[in-house]
Amino acid sequence: MKQENLPELGFDAERLARVGEAIERDVEAGRCHGAALIVARRGRAVVDLVAGYADKSAGRRLGREAIFATMSVAKQFTNVLALSLVERGELRLHQPIADLIPEFGTLGKEKVNLHHLLTHTSGVMSAIPQVPPEVLTSIDKLLAYACTLPLESLPGERVNYSILLAHSLIAAVCLRAAGKGRSYAQMLEDELFRPLAMRDTSLGLRKGAVERLCPVRAAYGGIPALLPAEAIEGVGALLAMPGCELPGGGCVTTIGDLHRFAEMLRRGGELDGARILSPAMLEFCSRNHTGQLRNVLFDAISGYRRWEFYPANIGMGFFVRGEGVIPGLFGVLNSPRTFGGFGAGSTGFWIDPERELSLAFLSAGLMEDSYHFERMGVLSDLVLSSMVR
Repeated sequence: MKQENLPELGFDAERLARVGEAIERDVEAGRCHGAALIVARRGRAVVDLVAGYADKSAGRRLGREAIFATMSVAKQFTNVLALSLVERGELRLHQPIADLIPEFGTLGKEKVNLHHLLTHTSGVMSAIPQVPPEVLTSIDKLLAYACTLPLESLPGERVNYSILLAHSLIAAVCLRAAGKGRSYAQMLEDELFRPLAMRDTSLGLRKGAVERLCPVRAAYGGIPALLPAEAIEGVGALLAMPGCELPGGGCVTTIGDLHRFAEMLRRGGELDGARILSPAMLEFCSRNHTGQLRNVLFDAISGYRRWEFYPANIGMGFFVRGEGVIPGLFGVLNSPRTFGGFGAGSTGFWIDPERELSLAFLSAGLMEDSYHFERMGVLSDLVLSSMVR
């Protein structure tokens, strides 16, 4: 684990070493197969760690250039693209989706807008749609399916995290507003990945990337889980499909690329001269836009882990730390305006603007979601508790 310039950046080296030790313990105990982590303050890395295996069954060790399935961190890529179109005046948060996609405005969906989709309050299907893979991985086909569905709840009534459907809808809206004949994968590349020099990040798996990919495999089984291990591992099969476009979970990335994305957000929407969002937009997005509403999808977790119900704390396209003792992506020591995202059992990033910190994390060998939430909270607190100024 690299640890440089720690005293001048305000870190106690001995305490910060606990971060790497915690990850090594998880790998050795088989709770995950491998992990990569970058923590930076003011853009300078204080932790740059790679441990364990990319493919444990094959004995392939993890390296810095390994490619990981992002899982739901892909959602933040789509969210940022949509927010950039709002800043350009090509989308509006309050605008009904049916204004751009008239066929969507049926069965109670007439008033669903971009704000609802970004905050998971739209009422669209929460679970993974039970449709063939060729429909699930096609934005156009999944949109047509969504148009036939009623809502699960009224727009704005409750938070019920949409695992996949909402972000295929956001992608469809982005394409209608500013696609200009492009595929959605190309739109993300043009508008986000190339400007940020995220050279190994893409929607779907590019040719030649297979040998660097960490297989999507669960490191758990035989325990209660929000998503069964076989459902999680099915994402890997979808990524291999030609032309796969699954904006809610179908991107791949490297730890260096995810770090660049997080640093762009920490710097107020700009990195190396590429301006993606404005500071004003990020200040707006990092507020809690769901109040005290809980995330209904996580009721199952609260049941089998015997946790108290807690607020969803969702901002405009990001999770927000907020106040209180809340299990999840953030530690109890993160400042309230910390914001970020996470992906099923394996990925996450956050930005703590008050402390000028960013964290990017990717892992192989997926944990059950609730244990991944706890792991991210523990790692976050280990980082924060090592800051002495």
